[in-house]
Amino acid sequence: EVETRQKRAAGATKPDQADIKGKIVEFAFKLKKEGYKRNTIESYSTILKTLARKGANLLDPESVKETIANQSITDTTKHNYVNTYDAFAKIMGYYWKKPKYKPNERIPFIPTESEIDQIIYGTGKKLSAALRIAKETAMRIGEIVRLRWIDVNPKNNLIVINNPEKGSKAGIYKVSNELMSMIMSLPKTSERIFPTSVKPLVSRFCQTRKRLARKYNNPRLLRITFHTLRHWKATTEYHKTKDILHVKELLRHRNIENTMIYITLEKQLFKSQSNENFHVKVAKNI
Repeated sequence: EVETRQKRAAGATKPDQADIKGKIVEFAFKLKKEGYKRNTIESYSTILKTLARKGANLLDPESVKETIANQSITDTTKHNYVNTYDAFAKIMGYYWKKPKYKPNERIPFIPTESEIDQIIYGTGKKLSAALRIAKETAMRIGEIVRLRWIDVNPKNNLIVINNPEKGSKAGIYKVSNELMSMIMSLPKTSERIFPTSVKPLVSRFCQTRKRLARKYNNPRLLRITFHTLRHWKATTEYHKTKDILHVKELLRHRNIENTMIYITLEKQLFKSQSNENFHVKVAKNI
């Protein structure tokens, strides 16, 4: 039996690439039928293609396990690879024993507000508006890209988010007059405010960030991403209010455990004392 399995594995080490690509497409189609979001499907597909490019035979779970183990990458990345292949194996009917990689705990980088503004005001109208939305609302880049003109209420300075990512809740945000003016000055060529996908917008942002880092001789700018602005907003809001439930609603988290990190970030960033008062609320009815 062992010999048979070894021969089968040996014969599967060089699968037909068309078969691999076909399986990835089939997997993506099944995810779509199961109701998975487009971003999730694209992320899974990208990781599977990466594993195949690194030498893993996706039709052989042991080959995938060995390829992941041999990569010089963080355990967080290995954890993501394992979870992606686990989803692939379950849906495609492959049995494998899931290896254990614990994600590394990392404290997000929090820039200063002036550093954020240097990037916002150092780029073109569209990218500048997208970055300002991220700064004021803590929206994710995918949520910003999917915003439609119908989601904007210029009279009351409101932005509604009805297409949240990562299982978050829908939300509504009150924004500044300046941001609303920036949005309304953009050309209305599509039902969406930013008629593009995430990748081109991020690519343009990276080019701008690199240019401004050289201009201001500040390598810290290179560490700023769209998601950094989400972390910055949550941290500063907690500093202002000391209300973790307010921050949870701002980020549209369903689980407060995902929000608790901003207490630690706020203490580090603002050197807050551990005995400071927390925001307190009392129930008014049952």
